[in-house]
Amino acid sequence: MRILVSAGETSGDRYAAGLVEALSARLPDARFFGCAGPRMRAHGVEAIVRTEDLAVVGLFEVARHIPRIYGLFRKLDRAAAALAPDLAILTDAPDFNLRLAARLRRAGIPVVYYVAPQVWAWRKRRIHRIRELVDLLLVIFPFEESYFRERGVDARFVGHPLCDLAKVSSNRADFLSRHSLDPSESLVALLPGSRKGESLRHLPALEDAARRLTESGVRQFVMPASATTGKQFFAERWQGPEIRIVENRSQDCIGHADVALVASGSATVETALLGTPMVSFYRLSWSSYYLARLLVDVQYYTMVNLLAGKQVIVECIQRECTGAKLASEAIRLLQQEGERCRMIAEFSSLRSRLQSSTPAASRAAAAICERFSIG
Repeated sequence: MRILVSAGETSGDRYAAGLVEALSARLPDARFFGCAGPRMRAHGVEAIVRTEDLAVVGLFEVARHIPRIYGLFRKLDRAAAALAPDLAILTDAPDFNLRLAARLRRAGIPVVYYVAPQVWAWRKRRIHRIRELVDLLLVIFPFEESYFRERGVDARFVGHPLCDLAKVSSNRADFLSRHSLDPSESLVALLPGSRKGESLRHLPALEDAARRLTESGVRQFVMPASATTGKQFFAERWQGPEIRIVENRSQDCIGHADVALVASGSATVETALLGTPMVSFYRLSWSSYYLARLLVDVQYYTMVNLLAGKQVIVECIQRECTGAKLASEAIRLLQQEGERCRMIAEFSSLRSRLQSSTPAASRAAAAICERFSIG
């Protein structure tokens, strides 16, 4: 059996890798190929296109890369035509994957979509394309199942994969010792984003925040490097105080920190599931920001706040994404134990809502096998 898998984001690569592993256990003879990141490649997925090569964010920023992205799309489309997969599993990245779904649909290939496009927040007309192109939609937020089913889409809530993935791999003492960090001092994790473009926009504010925190007596910082960026990318560009840049240990960096400054995205959910108090931030180019304001219809920007229906974490967006604001909020969380405990309790409640009785990848694999009578 041949299965095309496509993930256009770092987070999607993680989620799809877990699903490939679960499906491989049920379908040992299956061959997987498609748009794959390092985690999927490690699970044996043949990379026709690399996920890292699609990592662009921002409405106008994406426009500049359209010729290159279209070339990658055509390459994957040709591979799908040549290899004729029995099934396609598309993960997140709707601008790329919904276009791919249309090609697959015309070829008569069943389409599973894992991690739904957030049409409830913006670009709501996409629901018509999803209903037309997707045979099975596997959603990771509880409210999404009824939202999509009410609109004619076969949607199933399988739990959030980060509930299974967000775990530290070492104890705090070992982690601090390995990176020459003092256990008696506070540790702040800095997460500028998984893509190079967004990281570059966020580094100046994080550098300024780190300088201000150092002046206030907080001197230990750790930054996890994503597979898309790599350690060298930050080592060559960081101009703030001394910092530990760590590869392949993002959950340890977050889970063992006292406070995290986190670029808005799936990393805020991961940080919440790891139980680390945080401040969220994000900055787009001004042209992309103003256009996004016209398109996005949500009260909050981070999923943690959206799911809670209130502000659990502070969001420093655009003009408020400054070193002064980030540093002051981090200091507040370090100094106010009551605020830390309140936030951690909210995170615990979030986990209980997102977690399923069995791992999300296993539930997703079971739903696929049941829906298409395989395995």
